[in-house]
Amino acid sequence: GGSVRSDSRGGGLRARGHDAVAGCVEDALRATELGVKCLLVADEGVLWTLHRARAAGIIPAETTLKLSALVGPVNPASYAVYENLGADSINVPSDLTLDHLTEIRRVSAAPMDMYIEAPDDLGGYVRMYEVAELIRRGAPLYLKFGLSKAPGIYPYGHHLRDLTLNTAKERVRRGRLALDLLARHGADGDMAPLGSRLPGTLTRFNTTS
Repeated sequence: GGSVRSDSRGGGLRARGHDAVAGCVEDALRATELGVKCLLVADEGVLWTLHRARAAGIIPAETTLKLSALVGPVNPASYAVYENLGADSINVPSDLTLDHLTEIRRVSAAPMDMYIEAPDDLGGYVRMYEVAELIRRGAPLYLKFGLSKAPGIYPYGHHLRDLTLNTAKERVRRGRLALDLLARHGADGDMAPLGSRLPGTLTRFNTTS
């Protein structure tokens, strides 16, 4: 993405080689067998492969695929490509302007994800007081609450349990602050029902060609 760089100067992490793609697919199969309904994907090839697997019934049809913030498309053309590759919701970098969100919405109806407070490794941006206008421009929009100035917790293990629980509580508190702010601005209506995640009809590339 526009604000994420790997050590090799590429845009975020990718699944390198056939074996890496196969490993991601195996993880997806295991996750869906365990009942996971939504998968986070950080590679275009993996996204397309999982979308085709979903269309073929290899993973459940109701599985949703979310494009990771490590990819983060930054313009309408790239956003539309990820929708066509099978993304049901798409993380965008937290430094996109309001006008950028409007441009994206002109070409795609795919739900958008944005960190209102981004982790330091994703820029550390804080946009709490813009939430009402971000929603107006970008809806359907998932507001996400990372924590700046906080240790990283990925990949998670039991040794990070206390840190993970403490940061989770703080993320929930940040979410509550955002809801209160929206209420004060009279912008707390039209929220999707709790638990809803299916995006409706989106534009896709042909999976049979």
